[in-house]
Amino acid sequence: MKLNLEQIPRVRTITKEEFINTYYKPQKPVVIERLIEDWPAYAKWNLDYIKEIAGDKTVPLFDDRPISSKYKFNEPHTSMKMSEYVDLLKSKPTNYRIFLYHLLRESPKLQQDYWPPEIGLKLIKAMPYLFFGGEGSKVFMHYDIDLANILHFQFNGEKQVILFPPSETKYLYKIPHAVIAHQEIDFVNPDFEKWPALEYAKGFTTTLGHGETLYMPEGYWHQMTYITPGFSMSIRSVPKNIGNFMQGAYNLFLMRYLDNFVRKVVGQKWIEYKNEKAIARTNKRNGFSGV
Repeated sequence: MKLNLEQIPRVRTITKEEFINTYYKPQKPVVIERLIEDWPAYAKWNLDYIKEIAGDKTVPLFDDRPISSKYKFNEPHTSMKMSEYVDLLKSKPTNYRIFLYHLLRESPKLQQDYWPPEIGLKLIKAMPYLFFGGEGSKVFMHYDIDLANILHFQFNGEKQVILFPPSETKYLYKIPHAVIAHQEIDFVNPDFEKWPALEYAKGFTTTLGHGETLYMPEGYWHQMTYITPGFSMSIRSVPKNIGNFMQGAYNLFLMRYLDNFVRKVVGQKWIEYKNEKAIARTNKRNGFSGV
């Protein structure tokens, strides 16, 4: 059995009014296929170009190991020169990813290749993040800590995306005091006997190609799998819902620091407690006993 997923709607182009009324206000995802064809980045950005422009930069890398007491959330597992990393991506599958990286700040020339699209969102122009991944690498299921609206631009290759709206959180085995689902879940090939609540979750999926833009509404869960080596960029807009804005502020300025403090004091037992709690709460809420 597979997850209950429908295809994310697609449009070739869109006006501000259409985007705001059809997707932003009702908080629905959409793929816009030709939004950035006028960017220099559309023609120029590939792995070879990144290597040419930023090959000397030392970049932080993450792999798919479960979160533990050894590493803080978003703490990299290793690092290497961007030139070495690009060579690795092109040579073989790898689990190493670049996550939430300000490459455009370190390589200002790249800033000339894009501009925030005029789509009706008040975008935070100073916060474009880049993400890189090798063939087969996966980003764990999570939602962004600030609950922002996100425009996600794909470059150099294909990526499978799975989304769930916030309404489906009750089925996703959310970890307490965190913004992730239980990391043992394989959302591409889920085991419904082990994770029975997942069968009731209703979400969306698509495959993003070079130059395509995904709009992810605020608080949407997302999991991504790199079909081929590639990279993407995200630009954010603050939540329109005041409740989400307040929750995002709490997550950013209190929750994550409290969680890191308890993890430091209690160690791996805190991680294990939260994982067990996620299973127990989700199954109890949905009428399942045990796992």
